[in-house]
Amino acid sequence: MTNLAILVFDIDGVLRDVTLSYRRAIADTVENFTHNAYRPSLNDIDQLKSEGIWNNDWKVSEELIYRYSENQGQKRAEINLNYEEIIKFFQSRYRGTDPINFNGYILTEPLLVNKNYFEMLSDHGFDWGFFSGATKGSAQFILTKRIGIENPILVAMEDAPEKPDPTGLLMVINQINANSNIPVIYVGDTVADMYTIHKAKEKDPSRLWIAVGILPPHILTDQNRKESYINTLKNAGASVVLDNVEMLTKGIIESLL
Repeated sequence: MTNLAILVFDIDGVLRDVTLSYRRAIADTVENFTHNAYRPSLNDIDQLKSEGIWNNDWKVSEELIYRYSENQGQKRAEINLNYEEIIKFFQSRYRGTDPINFNGYILTEPLLVNKNYFEMLSDHGFDWGFFSGATKGSAQFILTKRIGIENPILVAMEDAPEKPDPTGLLMVINQINANSNIPVIYVGDTVADMYTIHKAKEKDPSRLWIAVGILPPHILTDQNRKESYINTLKNAGASVVLDNVEMLTKGIIESLL
Protein backbone atom coordinates (compact mmCIF):
# COMPACT_ATOMS: atom_id res chain seq x y z
CA MET A 1 0.00 0.00 0.00
CA THR A 2 1.78 3.14 -1.21
CA ASN A 3 1.18 6.59 -2.62
CA LEU A 4 -1.89 7.48 -0.56
CA ALA A 5 -0.38 10.94 -0.12
CA ILE A 6 2.96 12.72 -0.25
CA LEU A 7 4.03 14.53 2.92
CA VAL A 8 6.75 17.15 2.60
CA PHE A 9 8.25 18.62 5.77
CA ASP A 10 9.95 21.85 6.60
CA ILE A 11 12.79 21.29 9.08
CA ASP A 12 13.35 24.30 11.34
CA GLY A 13 10.70 24.58 14.05
CA VAL A 14 9.11 21.36 12.78
CA LEU A 15 11.74 18.63 13.13
CA ARG A 16 14.15 20.54 15.36
CA ASP A 17 13.76 23.31 17.94
CA VAL A 18 15.74 26.30 16.65
CA THR A 19 14.84 28.67 19.50
CA LEU A 20 18.37 28.60 20.93
CA SER A 21 20.17 28.12 17.63
CA TYR A 22 18.88 29.90 14.52
CA ARG A 23 16.86 32.46 16.46
CA ARG A 24 19.69 32.99 18.90
CA ALA A 25 22.08 33.46 15.97
CA ILE A 26 19.68 36.03 14.47
CA ALA A 27 19.63 37.95 17.75
CA ASP A 28 23.42 37.78 18.10
CA THR A 29 23.89 39.00 14.53
CA VAL A 30 21.50 41.93 14.85
CA GLU A 31 23.04 42.89 18.18
CA ASN A 32 26.54 42.79 16.70
CA PHE A 33 25.69 44.90 13.63
CA THR A 34 23.75 47.46 15.68
CA HIS A 35 26.79 47.81 17.98
CA ASN A 36 24.95 46.25 20.95
CA ALA A 37 22.12 48.79 20.70
CA TYR A 38 19.35 46.33 19.77
CA ARG A 39 18.80 42.62 20.39
CA PRO A 40 15.53 41.41 18.85
CA SER A 41 13.19 39.31 20.97
CA LEU A 42 11.61 36.07 19.79
CA ASN A 43 8.41 38.05 19.29
CA ASP A 44 10.24 40.59 17.11
CA ILE A 45 11.49 37.76 14.91
CA ASP A 46 8.05 36.12 14.77
CA GLN A 47 6.42 39.39 13.76
CA LEU A 48 8.82 39.81 10.85
CA LYS A 49 8.36 36.21 9.72
CA SER A 50 4.58 36.62 9.91
CA GLU A 51 4.84 38.90 6.86
CA GLY A 52 5.29 35.71 4.85
CA ILE A 53 8.40 36.60 2.82
CA TRP A 54 11.18 36.19 5.38
CA ASN A 55 12.29 32.57 5.27
CA ASN A 56 16.06 33.09 4.98
CA ASP A 57 17.41 33.86 8.46
CA TRP A 58 20.41 35.71 7.04
CA LYS A 59 17.98 38.08 5.36
CA VAL A 60 15.88 38.19 8.53
CA SER A 61 18.97 39.39 10.37
CA GLU A 62 19.71 41.98 7.69
CA GLU A 63 16.13 43.27 7.64
CA LEU A 64 15.96 43.62 11.42
CA ILE A 65 19.18 45.64 11.33
CA TYR A 66 17.76 47.86 8.59
CA ARG A 67 14.48 48.43 10.39
CA TYR A 68 16.17 49.26 13.68
CA SER A 69 18.47 51.73 11.94
CA GLU A 70 15.53 53.31 10.12
CA ASN A 71 13.74 53.74 13.44
CA GLN A 72 16.80 55.67 14.59
CA GLY A 73 16.36 58.08 11.72
CA GLN A 74 18.77 56.61 9.18
CA LYS A 75 17.88 56.06 5.55
CA ARG A 76 18.29 52.50 4.31
CA ALA A 77 20.57 53.57 1.48
CA GLU A 78 22.94 55.17 3.97
CA ILE A 79 23.28 52.18 6.32
CA ASN A 80 25.97 50.41 4.25
CA LEU A 81 25.52 46.81 5.39
CA ASN A 82 27.74 44.06 4.02
CA TYR A 83 25.49 41.03 3.50
CA GLU A 84 28.42 38.62 3.20
CA GLU A 85 29.72 39.79 6.57
CA ILE A 86 26.27 39.23 8.08
CA ILE A 87 26.29 35.65 6.74
CA LYS A 88 29.83 35.06 8.02
CA PHE A 89 29.00 36.29 11.51
CA PHE A 90 25.70 34.37 11.63
CA GLN A 91 27.39 31.13 10.57
CA SER A 92 30.15 31.61 13.15
CA ARG A 93 27.46 31.46 15.80
CA TYR A 94 25.17 28.84 14.26
CA ARG A 95 27.65 26.35 12.80
CA GLY A 96 30.55 27.47 14.95
CA THR A 97 34.22 27.90 14.19
CA ASP A 98 34.62 24.56 12.39
CA PRO A 99 32.56 24.50 9.14
CA ILE A 100 33.01 20.73 8.74
CA ASN A 101 32.65 19.39 12.28
CA PHE A 102 30.02 21.82 13.56
CA ASN A 103 30.61 23.16 17.08
CA GLY A 104 28.12 26.03 17.28
CA TYR A 105 24.51 26.48 18.34
CA ILE A 106 23.43 23.72 15.95
CA LEU A 107 24.61 21.19 18.53
CA THR A 108 22.06 22.48 21.07
CA GLU A 109 18.96 21.83 18.96
CA PRO A 110 16.45 19.45 20.58
CA LEU A 111 14.82 17.06 18.14
CA LEU A 112 11.04 17.30 17.78
CA VAL A 113 10.61 13.97 15.96
CA ASN A 114 12.31 10.60 15.74
CA LYS A 115 12.99 8.13 12.95
CA ASN A 116 10.09 5.90 14.02
CA TYR A 117 7.62 8.59 12.96
CA PHE A 118 8.78 8.43 9.34
CA GLU A 119 8.79 4.64 9.43
CA MET A 120 5.16 4.83 10.57
CA LEU A 121 4.31 7.03 7.59
CA SER A 122 5.89 4.54 5.20
CA ASP A 123 4.12 1.61 6.87
CA HIS A 124 0.76 3.32 6.29
CA GLY A 125 1.38 4.07 2.62
CA PHE A 126 2.56 7.68 2.78
CA ASP A 127 5.61 8.92 0.88
CA TRP A 128 7.64 11.75 2.35
CA GLY A 129 10.50 14.18 1.81
CA PHE A 130 11.86 17.52 2.95
CA PHE A 131 11.86 21.10 1.62
CA SER A 132 13.73 23.54 3.85
CA GLY A 133 15.21 27.00 3.71
CA ALA A 134 18.14 25.73 5.75
CA THR A 135 21.48 25.21 4.07
CA LYS A 136 22.05 21.72 2.71
CA GLY A 137 24.83 21.04 5.22
CA SER A 138 22.66 21.99 8.18
CA ALA A 139 19.61 20.09 6.88
CA GLN A 140 21.62 16.95 6.07
CA PHE A 141 23.24 17.09 9.51
CA ILE A 142 19.89 17.01 11.29
CA LEU A 143 18.26 14.44 9.00
CA THR A 144 21.08 11.93 8.69
CA LYS A 145 23.30 12.35 11.76
CA ARG A 146 20.70 13.34 14.35
CA ILE A 147 17.47 11.64 13.23
CA GLY A 148 19.16 8.79 11.36
CA ILE A 149 17.35 8.92 8.00
CA GLU A 150 19.37 7.35 5.19
CA ASN A 151 19.47 9.22 1.85
CA PRO A 152 16.56 11.59 2.55
CA ILE A 153 14.83 13.28 -0.36
CA LEU A 154 15.78 16.87 0.37
CA VAL A 155 15.61 20.24 -1.35
CA ALA A 156 17.47 22.89 0.65
CA MET A 157 18.50 26.53 0.34
CA GLU A 158 21.06 25.99 -2.41
CA ASP A 159 18.67 23.95 -4.56
CA ALA A 160 15.66 26.20 -5.15
CA PRO A 161 14.30 29.74 -4.75
CA GLU A 162 13.16 30.85 -1.31
CA LYS A 163 9.70 30.09 -0.03
CA PRO A 164 6.93 30.97 -0.73
CA ASP A 165 8.13 30.14 -4.24
CA PRO A 166 6.90 26.53 -4.61
CA THR A 167 9.71 25.35 -6.91
CA GLY A 168 11.48 23.42 -4.16
CA LEU A 169 8.26 21.74 -3.05
CA LEU A 170 7.57 20.65 -6.62
CA MET A 171 11.13 19.34 -6.92
CA VAL A 172 10.63 17.11 -3.87
CA ILE A 173 7.32 15.83 -5.21
CA ASN A 174 8.84 15.00 -8.59
CA GLN A 175 11.65 13.04 -6.92
CA ILE A 176 9.07 11.00 -5.02
CA ASN A 177 6.35 10.55 -7.63
CA ALA A 178 5.23 12.88 -10.41
CA ASN A 179 1.69 11.42 -10.49
CA SER A 180 -0.54 14.49 -10.30
CA ASN A 181 -3.41 12.55 -8.72
CA ILE A 182 -1.59 12.06 -5.42
CA PRO A 183 -2.49 14.62 -2.71
CA VAL A 184 0.35 16.65 -1.20
CA ILE A 185 0.59 17.83 2.40
CA TYR A 186 3.23 20.42 3.25
CA VAL A 187 4.08 20.69 6.95
CA GLY A 188 5.65 23.92 8.19
CA ASP A 189 5.73 26.45 11.00
CA THR A 190 5.69 29.82 9.22
CA VAL A 191 3.42 31.95 7.08
CA ALA A 192 5.85 31.47 4.19
CA ASP A 193 5.32 27.70 4.45
CA MET A 194 1.55 28.13 4.24
CA TYR A 195 1.87 30.54 1.30
CA THR A 196 4.04 27.96 -0.47
CA ILE A 197 1.05 25.62 -0.70
CA HIS A 198 -1.09 28.45 -2.07
CA LYS A 199 1.50 29.13 -4.77
CA ALA A 200 1.72 25.41 -5.58
CA LYS A 201 -2.07 25.32 -6.08
CA GLU A 202 -1.72 28.14 -8.58
CA LYS A 203 0.91 26.13 -10.48
CA ASP A 204 -1.06 22.88 -10.45
CA PRO A 205 -4.76 23.35 -9.58
CA SER A 206 -5.59 19.76 -10.52
CA ARG A 207 -3.83 18.31 -7.45
CA LEU A 208 -5.10 18.38 -3.86
CA TRP A 209 -2.73 20.61 -1.84
CA ILE A 210 -2.98 20.78 1.95
CA ALA A 211 -1.04 23.02 4.36
CA VAL A 212 -0.45 21.81 7.92
CA GLY A 213 0.89 24.23 10.52
CA ILE A 214 3.15 23.21 13.39
CA LEU A 215 3.66 25.52 16.35
CA PRO A 216 7.35 26.21 17.03
CA PRO A 217 8.26 25.23 20.61
CA HIS A 218 8.87 28.76 21.91
CA ILE A 219 5.21 29.60 21.18
CA LEU A 220 3.77 26.79 23.32
CA THR A 221 4.57 28.35 26.71
CA ASP A 222 2.37 31.44 26.25
CA GLN A 223 -1.33 30.77 25.64
CA ASN A 224 -2.05 34.20 24.17
CA ARG A 225 0.86 33.99 21.74
CA LYS A 226 -0.11 30.42 20.92
CA GLU A 227 -3.65 31.40 19.97
CA SER A 228 -2.37 34.35 17.96
CA TYR A 229 0.13 32.15 16.11
CA ILE A 230 -2.54 29.55 15.35
CA ASN A 231 -4.77 32.25 13.88
CA THR A 232 -1.88 33.63 11.85
CA LEU A 233 -1.12 30.22 10.30
CA LYS A 234 -4.80 29.48 9.64
CA ASN A 235 -5.31 32.87 8.02
CA ALA A 236 -2.31 32.05 5.81
CA GLY A 237 -3.95 28.82 4.67
CA ALA A 238 -3.29 26.08 7.23
CA SER A 239 -6.03 23.42 7.29
CA VAL A 240 -4.99 22.41 10.80
CA VAL A 241 -2.39 23.63 13.31
CA LEU A 242 -0.76 21.16 15.70
CA ASP A 243 1.52 21.51 18.73
CA ASN A 244 4.02 18.96 17.44
CA VAL A 245 4.69 17.20 14.14
CA GLU A 246 4.18 13.74 15.65
CA MET A 247 0.55 14.76 16.31
CA LEU A 248 0.10 14.50 12.54
CA THR A 249 -1.02 10.90 12.83
CA LYS A 250 -2.45 8.50 10.26
CA GLY A 251 -5.96 9.40 11.43
CA ILE A 252 -5.45 13.15 11.05
CA ILE A 253 -3.80 12.71 7.66
CA GLU A 254 -6.73 10.63 6.44
CA SER A 255 -9.22 13.19 7.74
CA LEU A 256 -7.41 15.92 5.76
CA LEU A 257 -7.59 13.85 2.61
